[in-house]
Amino acid sequence: MTQIAKPDSSLICGVDEAGRGPLAGSVYAAAVILDPAHPIAGLKDSKVLSEPRRVFLAGEIKAHALAWSVAYASVEEIEQLNILHATMLAMQRAVLGLNPAADFALIDGNRCPQLPIPARAIVKGDASEASISAASILAKTERDQEMRRLADTYPMYGFERHAGYPTAAHLAALEAHGPSPVHRKSFGPVQRSRLRFSAYESGVPLAGTKNPE
Repeated sequence: MTQIAKPDSSLICGVDEAGRGPLAGSVYAAAVILDPAHPIAGLKDSKVLSEPRRVFLAGEIKAHALAWSVAYASVEEIEQLNILHATMLAMQRAVLGLNPAADFALIDGNRCPQLPIPARAIVKGDASEASISAASILAKTERDQEMRRLADTYPMYGFERHAGYPTAAHLAALEAHGPSPVHRKSFGPVQRSRLRFSAYESGVPLAGTKNPE
């Protein structure tokens, strides 16, 4: 596949997502146009930064970038489209939300969403392109905030600790309580939990499963 060369332009946005792997919550994406006149030190892939450092850098990005935008695709859209296409939709929304608009996009990963501007996909771009690193930080911090809000509504799942990822504690909570309205019902562990609880409520346990107490 022919790669589109990066243009000599100051209106290049970096784009990244957060939340493809979790069992619950929306998938988020961010787009950032950095200002060459105000470089931000310490931009890295959000996954290698501590939470306090991510929060600090998110504030710096919002204060000094030429433009930034955060968008998401809902749990319902994930179910309708699948997680890949919902991620592409969130990225598209983030890019279209920029003001001023970008004229070129650098996308973390191996494929690009449909955009009205040229774009280039960069595998592990969040570790090599500062604008993508900035986008990864904004997407991650905004999604973490959503998961903390959801933890207030559904405290039994511990969303504030694992952000919806399939940790042992999260899987145990699914076993004990079944899925919530913000769980992604098509994801395997959630689907299995739904089947177990449906069987329990009907009084017909599934073969090889144990009904919740």
